[in-house]
Amino acid sequence: MTAIAFENRRASSIQSSPSMAVSMAAKAMRARGEHVVDLSLGEPDFDTPAHVVAAAVDAMKRGITRYTAPDGLPELREAIVRKFKRENGLDYAMDEISIGNGAKQILFNAFLGTLEPGDEVVVPAPYWVSYTDIVILHGGKPVIVPCGVEDAFKITPERLEAAITPKTRWFLFNSPSNPTGAIYAADELKALGEVLARYPHVAIMSDEIYEHIVCGSVPFTSFANACPDLRDRTLLINGVSKAYAMTGWRLGYAAGPKDLTRVLNKMQSQSTTCPSSVTQAAAAAALNGPQDFVTSAVAEYRARGELVAKGFGAIPGLEVRAPEGAFYLFPKCAPYIGRTAPDGTVVANDTALASYLLTEGKVATVPGAAFGVEPYIRLSFATSRDNLTLAIERIADALARLR
Repeated sequence: MTAIAFENRRASSIQSSPSMAVSMAAKAMRARGEHVVDLSLGEPDFDTPAHVVAAAVDAMKRGITRYTAPDGLPELREAIVRKFKRENGLDYAMDEISIGNGAKQILFNAFLGTLEPGDEVVVPAPYWVSYTDIVILHGGKPVIVPCGVEDAFKITPERLEAAITPKTRWFLFNSPSNPTGAIYAADELKALGEVLARYPHVAIMSDEIYEHIVCGSVPFTSFANACPDLRDRTLLINGVSKAYAMTGWRLGYAAGPKDLTRVLNKMQSQSTTCPSSVTQAAAAAALNGPQDFVTSAVAEYRARGELVAKGFGAIPGLEVRAPEGAFYLFPKCAPYIGRTAPDGTVVANDTALASYLLTEGKVATVPGAAFGVEPYIRLSFATSRDNLTLAIERIADALARLR
């Protein structure tokens, strides 16, 4: 009997999230009694603010437990409109807002609703692990532009222009960046905007989910602030997951021209229908309420960022650039590739190095290959300083044992 092939070609052309796979491996080791420091997931280790949790409980008590419109509760869209005005000086109308089950679904809806087969999406690398796979899944072609530590992990106007073709549909980038922590300064965004202004067929997707987490001296600037003349083809992506420690609540949002948000909302109406009504009420409380949690969390991320930049920077062979934002360090590890582990195994690439650090060093990291560049490893410092200090010690010891 011939077995049924359930997976189609598009699904087989992508992989499951590498960072989630590493985290699951770390959890399995913990379940076996091994002490693993998990630096693989980009997830705040803080609890969701109490007033946000209280708002969710209150929403359930008030019966806000039914379907909402695909574009969300009016009170949440109003809160998002106010947020953009208050924090970014940007004016958006209610019908220029789209809400999804996490920022990832916003990306999914955008590419589902706009890409034709063969359309190209320019993506600077390192990039967040899901960008290219989501593009491929919807029939698009990622055009990867490598930007290593020598480029401060940022695409230049010249490289952007060289990547654009008549088939380019989107330019997608992330600032502050996952996985590098790089932030595009206002003048850098304006320079990119000058290139994009010459290509009116290209839309811009600016992933600003780490907006509030600024660790260095470069302030965050929204692409829409830097390039207001491109507003009619720019989609800003954001959410409550990172700033408010609400990863499991699953709430992302976007702002853009209403002809585009209408497409996103239509895609959502045929997939998940709407985000959780309870989560929407909680997200409105997060955006409308006191912001002291964000201030204190960012202060702690700054301290942790300094700790890991100094600690990992002192390890011979690691090339470290201090993070400007988000909560990641992305050291280059070229001198360790090709070395031999104590058991005789050759560390052939950064994927093998990350595996070695997990099994021998008991620290979970994600290889740079998952983000489109090699040889690097990504380290999340969204965990306690004690854990980070221990991770530095373990990784230094494990790397020293490579010959």
